[in-house]
Amino acid sequence: MQLLLDEGYQFGLGAFETIAVEDGYPVFLEWHLERLREAMQFMGFWHEVSQEQIRQHTEKIGQTVLKIMASKENLVFVTRKNHYTKEQYDRGFQMDFSSVRRNETSPLTYHKTMNYGDCILEKRRAVQSGIDERIFLNTRGEICEGTTTNIFFRKAEKLYTPKKECGLLPGVMRRFVISETDVEESVIFPEQIKKFDECFVTNSLMGIMPVQSLAGHIFTERTTAHQLQSVYKTIARKPITFR
Repeated sequence: MQLLLDEGYQFGLGAFETIAVEDGYPVFLEWHLERLREAMQFMGFWHEVSQEQIRQHTEKIGQTVLKIMASKENLVFVTRKNHYTKEQYDRGFQMDFSSVRRNETSPLTYHKTMNYGDCILEKRRAVQSGIDERIFLNTRGEICEGTTTNIFFRKAEKLYTPKKECGLLPGVMRRFVISETDVEESVIFPEQIKKFDECFVTNSLMGIMPVQSLAGHIFTERTTAHQLQSVYKTIARKPITFR
């Protein structure tokens, strides 16, 4: 593979998608490709992603990951293992707030681009400090998202998640949760988290991850996370039809 040093690899003007593959089936493939196309159009370049290209990289049995990276002169497919563990789901994520602020005024915030440095560095710092994830606030102090996750809270029977306008990437699993249950997109501040009964985070590789704690506050309930994870596992194992 030969990469051309275009604006994607020199300045981060590229897009990517990370897709869970279950026994050869790329989960929510159409949603991922829809978001990839939107990001490419936003940055002013285009690639067709063919059925054959997807098939070539999704034939392995078991849980794997397909990553598609697109820039003006490059279209790259990479596969790897999915590294989330049963122990993490059983324990639940331990999280804290990041001191880095999300820029809700930047259009790049709302696309999955190669401008991913804040996320990678904060994720590393989280792991180095003994926790699983850090949650970003925006410049107004509102809760946005995690370094690699979207976040949800539950109070009684109602689910809440930050508004997209708070400065977050609308994830594919976030879209799934909103499609499956009643979710109120709202402005949430850190001081409000103690009023919630349950918290969980999502991304395409972990699915639904229960949260044990956020900034020292303990969440003891996991009912909704377990229910949604059960629904997700059923959907994830259904064969897809390439079009």
